[in-house]
Amino acid sequence: MATTGSIGGFSGSSSDAEVGSFASEFEKLISSHLDNLKPGKLIKGRVVGINKDFFTLDIGFKSDGVVPSQQFLDTEGKPTAALGDEVEVCILALEGDNGQVLLSKERADQKRIWTRVEDAYKTGSMISGRVVQKVKGGLQVDIGIPAFLPGSQIDIRPHRNLDKFIDQIYEFKVLKITKDKGNIVLSRRAVLMSERDQLRAATLKVLAEGVVMEGVVKNVTDYGAFIDLGGIDGLLHITDISWGRLNHPSEKLSVGQVVPVVVLKYDMEKERVSLGMKQLHTDPWTTVHERFPIGCKVSGKVMSVTDYGAFVELEEGVEGLIHVSEMSWTKKVRHPSKIVNESDRVEAVVLGIDTEQHRISLGLKQLMPNPWEDLHARHPVGSHVTGKVRSITDFGIFIGVEDGIDGLVHVSDFSWTKRVRDPSEIQQMFKKNDEIEAVVLDIDVASERLSLGVKQLMSDPWDSIPQRYPAGAKIKGKISSLTEFGVFVEIEEGIEGLIHNSQLGLDKEQTAADLFKPGEMIETEVTNIDRNERRISLSIKAIKKRQEREELAGYMSEDMGAAVTFGDLLQEKMREK
Repeated sequence: MATTGSIGGFSGSSSDAEVGSFASEFEKLISSHLDNLKPGKLIKGRVVGINKDFFTLDIGFKSDGVVPSQQFLDTEGKPTAALGDEVEVCILALEGDNGQVLLSKERADQKRIWTRVEDAYKTGSMISGRVVQKVKGGLQVDIGIPAFLPGSQIDIRPHRNLDKFIDQIYEFKVLKITKDKGNIVLSRRAVLMSERDQLRAATLKVLAEGVVMEGVVKNVTDYGAFIDLGGIDGLLHITDISWGRLNHPSEKLSVGQVVPVVVLKYDMEKERVSLGMKQLHTDPWTTVHERFPIGCKVSGKVMSVTDYGAFVELEEGVEGLIHVSEMSWTKKVRHPSKIVNESDRVEAVVLGIDTEQHRISLGLKQLMPNPWEDLHARHPVGSHVTGKVRSITDFGIFIGVEDGIDGLVHVSDFSWTKRVRDPSEIQQMFKKNDEIEAVVLDIDVASERLSLGVKQLMSDPWDSIPQRYPAGAKIKGKISSLTEFGVFVEIEEGIEGLIHNSQLGLDKEQTAADLFKPGEMIETEVTNIDRNERRISLSIKAIKKRQEREELAGYMSEDMGAAVTFGDLLQEKMREK
């Protein structure tokens, strides 16, 4: 039996067999479509309606599907789809309360992300995500769905402060997934290690002594800095950072800074690399004599102040020292900070250069006239000066001659005759602020020393002593002291003579203490005067001998008429004794 008409848009005549075959194919198509519309399946639909609560989608079913509007809003609240857009969604239920299919864009996104995560886990590929917040043991990362980044997998090296990673977008590797529990564990460290290995391989190909490279400061220590050359670290020692003096590497370097370096040494076995920065520039000390000749005036910045002076930077890598003794001609600078401070701009004069030790000696006072040279011209040796006693010491007194210039009167120049045996005697002779007159004995301009004398205001009594006390003269004096070797006799104030034990006329068993006592007046004879050594030699024995000779001469004159021999006279004297 033949049938005519149209079925499903086809027209013409067909047999019963053809009609049955077509119906069977149609049922299979419908059945396949219904299988795709099961809950949990992902399908595509076109947006046909939008209101504040739902987005309506045509999914090719007898009824449309709906998705809550908030699932189509971005972080700023703006819709991510418009009428006519095709979107992928997940079926939640084929028939809701209103007979519509319930759909979810979020569930579709999650399914799609999980598929991507599983693929990344299987293939070892990377996945991108944004760090959201700190959680116990690490960080939470948004890769479309929440994922966990353990603290040990954040970076190659540990970090105490994790706040700097929040809101940052990184590439990660998937370490572990547990789909039924919804757990995903990520690693940024694995990505960095992989990149580091690639960089390391590339770096090792070009790494050699003398090669200039760029690196990133990875860490700064007291003794230098570690530079990441690309997968391999090198040490930049503090002495190789700059030709100038550095107190700490942080003065020139900071973590993250990109710096040019040269490979000084490379140990392939131990994989140790020594780097240098200053070697990229010519050593400024090789030509420092040309730029800063001795005697020239220079200017620079005070870099540091110590107890003994101030360091001044003349140029990059070249510093000079102004010693505290070179800061003033006359002032006694107790500390350099009284004259200069850090960061001051100062002028100075180059006094000396030691290229081997990298040292330049500078002077501030040389910028002004030397008052010691002027003093030498105005007060030559032998001239008289007047000033106040500034200070009293055990070895003398300092007299202020001019502003900032003191002269020393040594104890030996207090008096021609009086000897200062105890420092307390100086306090009795002079008082601070006493105004006294003195004679200039010497001016040492180079050492900035002025020697003065007080006794030189009077004539030296020793100039006339040889005339006043000639050898053989008898003098009377007071015993001032007894010593092991003799007796000192004061013949006038401040002038003493010595009677040596051999000149005391003692018997063998006698001592000076047996016959003499301090304070007694005795008569002696001058035997010798040494003006240069200021010594007077006295003798009692000489007086006795003189007396014996005189007695002998008198005896002989009385008995001139008798025949008496010298032997007779000698025997006579022996009998008397």
